Amino acid sequence: MKVKVWDPVVRGFHWTTALAFFANYWLIEDGPVHRWLGYGVAALIALRIVWGVIGSPHARFADFFPTPARVRTHVRALLRREHPVVIGHNPLGGLMIVTLLALLAMLTATGWMMGLDLFWGVDWVEDAHEALASLIQVLVGIHVAAVVISDTLLGEGLLRAMITGYKNIPDGFDSDLPRVPADK
Repeated sequence: MKVKVWDPVVRGFHWTTALAFFANYWLIEDGPVHRWLGYGVAALIALRIVWGVIGSPHARFADFFPTPARVRTHVRALLRREHPVVIGHNPLGGLMIVTLLALLAMLTATGWMMGLDLFWGVDWVEDAHEALASLIQVLVGIHVAAVVISDTLLGEGLLRAMITGYKNIPDGFDSDLPRVPADK
């Protein structure tokens, strides 16, 4: 059955941030367009943080925040070759979201710092900016691979869900059941 999962704000944030990062990483090395795309990503991060508190149920951080217990429980299930049904983001997906948001925030901060007189020409700021961008690129690759693997194993249609907002959930799934066992 199809279930409405991600609202337009979540989907818009995802694709707009991905396109801006891709453009800045692969197409535009520096200059005003690079800078303004960076400012745009910073604004998108601020929007996503606000939406993570007041947004729709599966957009809220409380719905998917990757506590150690949630991650541990999910990983143990995967190691037992179980594939827990999760309506929103699973704990590993939540971990990726929180990590990417933090790294993107640091990336935009170091980019902004490079334009300040205080940090003009300071090597560590530029080095940090470049290292963060490269690390994000690696994590994006892992993210894409995880989506492909998850779609192959579970047939949830995660990519389609990030476009349409609807995810495939197995028939008979009781949405009143907890998606992930509660923290102990």
